[in-house]
Amino acid sequence: MVRIIGGGLAGCEAAWQIASRGIAVELFEMRPVRATAVHKTDRLAELVCSNSFRGDKLDNAVGLLKEEMRSLGSIVMRCAEEARVPAGAALAVDRERFSQRLTDAMASHPRVTIRREEVTRIPDGSAAHPVIVATGPLTSDALSADIVRLVGGAHLYFYDAISPIVLAESIDRAKVFRQSRWDRSIGPAAETCGADDGRGDYLNCPLTREEYERFYEALIHAESATVHDFDKEKFFEGCLPIEVMAHRGADTLRFGPMKPVGLVDPRTGRTPYAVVQLRQDNLAADHFSLVGFQTQLKWSEQARVLRLIPGLEQAEFVRYGMVHRNTYVNGPTVLTETWQLRQHPFIFFAGQMSGVEGYVESAASGLLAGLNAAALVAGAATSAPPRSTAIGALAYYASHADPAHYVPSNITFGIMEPLDPGAGRVPRGKAERKLAMAERALAALDVWLRGRAA
Repeated sequence: MVRIIGGGLAGCEAAWQIASRGIAVELFEMRPVRATAVHKTDRLAELVCSNSFRGDKLDNAVGLLKEEMRSLGSIVMRCAEEARVPAGAALAVDRERFSQRLTDAMASHPRVTIRREEVTRIPDGSAAHPVIVATGPLTSDALSADIVRLVGGAHLYFYDAISPIVLAESIDRAKVFRQSRWDRSIGPAAETCGADDGRGDYLNCPLTREEYERFYEALIHAESATVHDFDKEKFFEGCLPIEVMAHRGADTLRFGPMKPVGLVDPRTGRTPYAVVQLRQDNLAADHFSLVGFQTQLKWSEQARVLRLIPGLEQAEFVRYGMVHRNTYVNGPTVLTETWQLRQHPFIFFAGQMSGVEGYVESAASGLLAGLNAAALVAGAATSAPPRSTAIGALAYYASHADPAHYVPSNITFGIMEPLDPGAGRVPRGKAERKLAMAERALAALDVWLRGRAA
């Protein structure tokens, strides 16, 4: 039997991989016995930040990681497909449907037992009873203290921020246009989603230079919420609050979440000076989130500033943005590339607690931890795919990066093993190289899988 602490993406993925191999699982989730600052339901794998799983094509690293996970029988990928909503070239989900599908999958599996209770001390593991810690970035204080006891030293941490969500009917459709960037659309046609303002998976709020400058000035002078009980603000670079980005320079937002490239306003025939994109947040298409607009502004300030965006003057907010603390361990000092603790090989860490960033990366670490925990129970050796794969490169980064400068990482082609000129011609074009790396990765994963089965 394997005990898993934490019913998030990593915990559920690990449980599925283990149970699918005929091994019993006890999955511990403290909600609703103990709530967190940001979760709203008692469902497993509740998404509290964006509803996007990011790119879904093989020319980006997270798209490759998804494809590798599908090859490995990922339950998270299966449920994400079942809850998919339009999001251009990305995979985004109806968050309620997604978490319900994953909760149902866990609850209905005959080898998974869900325990609704808080775990404050990590149990001792053994080959017959490994333990996976997948408590996520909002690990309770009591369990955090026990993790410190187990791994030694202090935790690292960073702050994460959540984007606001607006009611669809409060968006002024006369001022926005529907289009995916570069017309890259994966989701259904717009009319399928209850829209009649063109095709594409995003609503776009175009800003003139004057409108952008007015919004920028209001943003940099807006009042932020107090980050209470936190020692020092240390934001993850891939999820910076918009006001933090804005303070880096007047054009930072125009080259970040408000970049207009790949979009043309059909009413002017021109690319806007800046754009705010709205992404469908549920299948009913009655909620839209502001893409990349995570923030820690006071709620009253959010309403005031965000209503300066054309089309959102009368916006009704379903959820305001907020900031919360994410906790993680220094992976290179304590983890192996199989997600085992170096000093306690029968205990695994997975998910954001292990030092990865992103929904897909968290689930991927849980998948590999689950495979290896199942291998221990079966008396087999643990292993990780090669660095030429996305899932293997992520595991290698978390266990071999420079511990003195370790920060959570999304999957990127940059942390994967580069193409070997000796193995054949390396494409000169950037896009072609990425596709070549993706092709190599899927072939290498297949070889690794066949080796495990032998």
